Amino acid sequence: MSPFPNSPRLMKGGLVLLDPQTSSVLRVIALQYNPDTLSRTLQSRSVELSGENRSQALRLKGPPVETIQVEAVLDATDRLEVAEESAVRVGIHPELAALETLVYPTAATLLENHALAGAGTLQITPMESPLTLFVWSRKRIVPVRITDFSVVEEAFDVALNPIRARVTLGLRVLSVDDLGFSHRGGSLFMAYQQQKESLAAQSVAGTLEALGIGGLP
Repeated sequence: MSPFPNSPRLMKGGLVLLDPQTSSVLRVIALQYNPDTLSRTLQSRSVELSGENRSQALRLKGPPVETIQVEAVLDATDRLEVAEESAVRVGIHPELAALETLVYPTAATLLENHALAGAGTLQITPMESPLTLFVWSRKRIVPVRITDFSVVEEAFDVALNPIRARVTLGLRVLSVDDLGFSHRGGSLFMAYQQQKESLAAQSVAGTLEALGIGGLP
């Protein structure tokens, strides 16, 4: 029995891969440990100003460009202590591969395109990857594209299998401007934005007096 039976169940962050055509779940990748920090940047997409067109100063062209950076730690130490077969045999290779293949087209697709090129096909459609969702609680489920991926392998077993690593993921949020409103990812983005607006409505409004002014000039 757990020594803390009333402790809340820890929610994990992670990634979900969807079939872009059917929206069926292809894979769920849960982070082994939730990182202590999550870095996000929002770049406003405002209309560029010109001296002759002052009517555009307050206009937005669309949702901001949001980027997320998250560091995932993979560690097989606990599983090695209980001699888990997979950890003993290959360390954290499977977990690393599951993350790394997010930025690879499948080998089958590469071979298919190679065969099409050999058959004289003039134009080959760029390969479509699964729709990737970044899930960070029920309030943050957002479609993303992986833009950066770096791995630092920190420890190895006697067969040089990695047993501890830090993976840094750079993610760019995909909005309706990227996917369109009819795309499954577009509808998920709209739910994400609407959740933000709902949370913003719950925030306590400030007052002019709190800013040290009784009114505006």
